[in-house]
Amino acid sequence: MCDITFRSAEATDWPAMGVLTSAAFGFQQPEETAAAWRSLVASDGAVVACAGDEVVGTAVFLDFELTVPGGAVLPMAGVSMVAVAPTHRRRGVLTGMLDELHRRMVGYPIAGLEASEAEIYGRFGYGPATVWERLEVHRRGARVHPGVPDPGGVRMARPIDHRAQLEDIDERWRRRTPGGLHTPARLWDEVLADREESRHGGTPRYCLLHADGYAFYRLFGDEKTTAEVTKFAAATAEAEIALWRVLLGLDLKEVVGIHTHPRHLLPYLLTDPRRVRVTSVEDGLWLRMLDIPAVLQARTYSADLSAVLEVSDGFLGRGGRFALDVRGGQAACVATDAEPDVCLDVSVLGSLYLGAHRASSFAAAHRLRCKDSELVSALDAAFASEIPAQLGFGF
Repeated sequence: MCDITFRSAEATDWPAMGVLTSAAFGFQQPEETAAAWRSLVASDGAVVACAGDEVVGTAVFLDFELTVPGGAVLPMAGVSMVAVAPTHRRRGVLTGMLDELHRRMVGYPIAGLEASEAEIYGRFGYGPATVWERLEVHRRGARVHPGVPDPGGVRMARPIDHRAQLEDIDERWRRRTPGGLHTPARLWDEVLADREESRHGGTPRYCLLHADGYAFYRLFGDEKTTAEVTKFAAATAEAEIALWRVLLGLDLKEVVGIHTHPRHLLPYLLTDPRRVRVTSVEDGLWLRMLDIPAVLQARTYSADLSAVLEVSDGFLGRGGRFALDVRGGQAACVATDAEPDVCLDVSVLGSLYLGAHRASSFAAAHRLRCKDSELVSALDAAFASEIPAQLGFGF
């Protein structure tokens, strides 16, 4: 790796960085879109790998705010645009860039990313913390259960005419949803621009608007009989039901689809829950703790817990033993020399953090080691979240 150097990206590097990311991910953003995302890059948060004068690798982190269970918000370094030239693979470029990038995350207690390849990021301490399911409802014969209320209050709207209301709803939704991210104004500009490149073969975006929720969807197929919900935010249960009643009633549509969390209420709205099918399951947000005590103390918990965690961190060396004491939903977490009750990798702790995964599952796989089965059950109960975790938006 002696011929590879790492440095901060300069303004003149962005075209070369764009070529690398385009080659890696198979698409090129319009310049307006790329500029919007560049505006979110943290100060000194862009790193390039160079072979001589040639840029052969790129990685950045974006300045985000992450909602955790209980509604607290943490600064999060959102890792993105990670790409290595195909001519320089397996030469330490990725490891070197991520090492340099994480050294720069001063003031960020947690980092997050979406993983293009699931096997890569565990060794850097990241664990999948949310789950995406694609649900599909075949409308023929799909009827809302008579016991489900009809709150009403939904109308069709042009998103650009209701920006302030959409931003307010989205902010209320993300402040109560673990995994929620604040959407900056520049990203709302992109959402409302509804560029052709973002449609993936679908129609322009349609919007259903409620006082406490909204749903964006596009139509797909030769006959435009598939409605795919591309963004859905409801700050109240009544808004969620009202929006789904309208979506399920879309005339001339055969299928309604959405990517969402595994605990979605959709099957419970119908007289025949079999009309709802899961067509794919994938991970969403991956998390990596940079300041373990601060992160564990930020969220609320669903049950009391007292345990000493031994957290391994082979990448950054920020693990150790931590006494975690939870009473009345609030946690205290301090470094300790006491004997550990639970041993786990920092990536596993990241997976547990938002409540989407269970300690008992990792224990069964021997990736969380604990001799006390009752303590494993206590971890399950404590880390559970009443509100399902969701990735606020892709980055």
